[in-house]
Amino acid sequence: MIRLIELSIQVMEQSTVKFYKQGDYNMEYKIIADSCCDLTPQLKEQLDVTTVPLTLILGDTTFVDDDALDLADYMDKMKSFKGKIGSACPSPGMYKDTFVGNHVSFAVTLSSNLSGSYASANLGKNLAEEEGAEVHVFDSKSASAGQLLLAVKIRKMIDAGMHKSKIITSIESFIQEMKTYFVLDNLDNLVKNGRLNKIAGKLISVLHIKPIMGSDGDGNIALYSHARGQKQIVEKLLHFIEKSGRSTVGESMVITHCNNSGLAEMLLSAIRTRFHFKEILVVPTRGLSSMYANDKGIIMAF
Repeated sequence: MIRLIELSIQVMEQSTVKFYKQGDYNMEYKIIADSCCDLTPQLKEQLDVTTVPLTLILGDTTFVDDDALDLADYMDKMKSFKGKIGSACPSPGMYKDTFVGNHVSFAVTLSSNLSGSYASANLGKNLAEEEGAEVHVFDSKSASAGQLLLAVKIRKMIDAGMHKSKIITSIESFIQEMKTYFVLDNLDNLVKNGRLNKIAGKLISVLHIKPIMGSDGDGNIALYSHARGQKQIVEKLLHFIEKSGRSTVGESMVITHCNNSGLAEMLLSAIRTRFHFKEILVVPTRGLSSMYANDKGIIMAF
């Protein structure tokens, strides 16, 4: 874990992101995210993001997906657990308590088609606005890397002095064109939580195929391709960046991974060689993202 955090810090230092010290922010605005947004402690402070935790469920055992979660212990228990695994979104009350006290809050939740977090945040928004708060909830139509990318963009807009309405319009527009792709080394958890047929999961494992999946544009999971080996994984992901047709000049990208810094660095190097992103953040997954990405999974959003 220390090595993973060091990697995140190293990549952030090499990027051209401008972060601000505590106290330099426009304090009228606050960024809120559910815990699927993968933030290291350093990034959480630098972006000034408050997270609202989901609950991770292994049968009758629950884990709060917050900073106190022992991720290594949770991963060990998850790997050995044979039953159905899942998660529960934060309650509306948790969101409401986080929104109240801020002049304007921007909340970023994981895809509404994957979790109830977006709906819960909107219920919390209604409760908070009865007490004078102003809240806008963004359905990321993504998760993990995609949520972090949105938080980075919102922070830049806040620090640039953009008005609330302009931030909302710009971020909602970006969500429509954002691309999220992920590659799983282990499909056990998708099978355990019912998101992948057992027969299909077994067949993919036997054939040593690594499925390349991602958001279908509306926050659902879609299968885009498959690969064998890290080199082919990297080439396929580069192909999707190129195929998007979007200019990468001056743009941002986020790569998250679950205990796979080697593949993350390989992908980072290849992207820097071929494209012109202004910044690329590489960050280890936390609890919820680790549950779905599973060991060695990797996610990218741009």
